[in-house]
Amino acid sequence: MFGQKRIPSREGGVEIVVEELSTRMVKQGHEVTCYNRKGHHVSGKEYDIEKRETCGAVKIKTVPTIDIKGLAAVSSAFFAALCSAFGQYDVVHIHAEGPAFFCWIPKVVGKKVVVTIHGLDWSREKWKNGLGSWFIRQGERNAVKYADDIIVLSERVQNYFYKTYGKTTYFIPNGVNKPNVQTTKMITKKFGILKDSYILFLGRLVPEKGIRYLIEAFKRTNTDKMLVIAGGSSDTDDFENELKKMAENDQRIIFTGFVQGQILDELYSNAYIYVLPSDLEGMPLSLLEAMSYGNCCLVSDIPECAEVVEDKALIFKKSDVQDLFEKLQDACENSEKVMNLKQQAAKFISQKYNWDDVVKKTVELYRKG
Repeated sequence: MFGQKRIPSREGGVEIVVEELSTRMVKQGHEVTCYNRKGHHVSGKEYDIEKRETCGAVKIKTVPTIDIKGLAAVSSAFFAALCSAFGQYDVVHIHAEGPAFFCWIPKVVGKKVVVTIHGLDWSREKWKNGLGSWFIRQGERNAVKYADDIIVLSERVQNYFYKTYGKTTYFIPNGVNKPNVQTTKMITKKFGILKDSYILFLGRLVPEKGIRYLIEAFKRTNTDKMLVIAGGSSDTDDFENELKKMAENDQRIIFTGFVQGQILDELYSNAYIYVLPSDLEGMPLSLLEAMSYGNCCLVSDIPECAEVVEDKALIFKKSDVQDLFEKLQDACENSEKVMNLKQQAAKFISQKYNWDDVVKKTVELYRKG
């Protein structure tokens, strides 16, 4: 597999998916190699993982990487494609549209190639123009032309590929693990927050996540609850600074930076509600995780979120600050409604999205024809 930055690491959804798939496949007796790129953690070198040759029993190989913004992903994907083409592998599984640009390399030497489209990356704000946009769009076209099979994570993207290319894809959503719910310890000591005292956003600080709407809507609310914005930037320091400027006059808003481990578990475990106000998603793993911890979730009405939560969460109109404000205020004033959704969330999401089912369907696709 390649296309991820590094595993084991929570640098983004792709990394979580690759780690979950590969470690489970190895436990079933398959041999899996994952090609990591060189470089530092997306949220800063203080979060770097030590270089290793295995993740569990998954083999890890690090490929040459030009550590320059815009070239790291391209160069690492190119070298990973070369290595996988000439390695003794039955299947090469490429993750994301950009790395799929090179899917023709393992294909021309006879490898079976599977591509997972984690989202329509060319529609993200930072890739809407320029060479990066062309590269990602061409990666999508190359996946259609050269890949044996394409996996998508939402029905909307499945429909897009059929309408745009006449291409039949395979809908295999992500899974979720049953977590260990934690009490407040580290987050109280570090941020001064207690159980049910805060509204949580957790994810990368990028424009398409809708964090601007969330800050603007929250600032209008009449509540003593805090808004905790947890996550690091992803080549988007200017955007992070913009968000902090928007929030600077409201002492109820806390930016934690990138979180992992115990602090991550505690933030998920003790939120009053979890908010995902995205304009664009692939398959929002943070939403699955939030529900698995028993959270009442408030999400935008994009299909990728609405399909996940069904009627087990609160939903507002995408990009509509007024509607988001009204839903936030109502949730703060109606704890009974919130607690009712909390009670349903974990059981619902763990039954609907299971990693073992995801692995089973993926391996079946590998073995197909």
